[in-house]
Amino acid sequence: MTFRTVRVLQEADAIAAEDTRHTLKLLNYFSIRATLISYHEHNKAEKGPEIIERLLRSENIALVSDAGMPGISDPGMDLVRLAIEHDIPIVPLPGPNAALTALIASGLDTTVFTFVGFLPKTNKHRRELLGKLAGYPQTLIFYEAPHRLKTTLAEMITAMGERQAVAAREITKKFEEFVRGTLHSLQEHFSHTQPRGEFTIVVAGKPAGPEQETVNNVLPVLDIAQAVKRLIEQGSNKKDAIREVASQKGLPKRQVYQTVLESSLFTED
Repeated sequence: MTFRTVRVLQEADAIAAEDTRHTLKLLNYFSIRATLISYHEHNKAEKGPEIIERLLRSENIALVSDAGMPGISDPGMDLVRLAIEHDIPIVPLPGPNAALTALIASGLDTTVFTFVGFLPKTNKHRRELLGKLAGYPQTLIFYEAPHRLKTTLAEMITAMGERQAVAAREITKKFEEFVRGTLHSLQEHFSHTQPRGEFTIVVAGKPAGPEQETVNNVLPVLDIAQAVKRLIEQGSNKKDAIREVASQKGLPKRQVYQTVLESSLFTED
């Protein structure tokens, strides 16, 4: 918290918060006494216009987020749009932001990056987006909840192959932690370590140089043994490659494994 932000909260006529219980702890810490307004994803359609009415009466209302920066992956964005439509001045106050904080500590390229945030909820839309992002040369930044982390890492591997990646947990909070490596090593880590807290996943962009084919592009045009070989060349181990080819082609893993055993492509193994 900056001194300026503390002062603004002290002077505000009211403070709009996603969870007033969480925000009350913050205010108590700084000895701030203020009226709290519940404003979140499920009541924004009702509360947004009410807040705008108060602002039009020349009240000063601050907007805070449960975690991170208001307006990033939360309903603050909608309130900002409403305020702009009514020519209400908006004053952004610097504060913690998980995406940028994770990026600068990731060790990955910070020159050009794309913030994705949370992926779509439906499998189809999520995979379509990951397929498009697989071709981006810039660093990618995602948000993910702990209960979806393992699934998301698996989907990223399917769409992007092997990439340098970092899973940053609880950024700027008490239990902040960075797990650095590759998408596969992160998947391995969280296969025996239960994900806890909110995650920011930072993934390296598509490598420059020769065209790197994504899994989705490779599998349809290669036979079973060739597809497994290509995945291994992209960084997968043989077991993971066999499982991925079986999944993508709708075949039993045993059949794929047997094909690999009989293929001349793997005689050196």
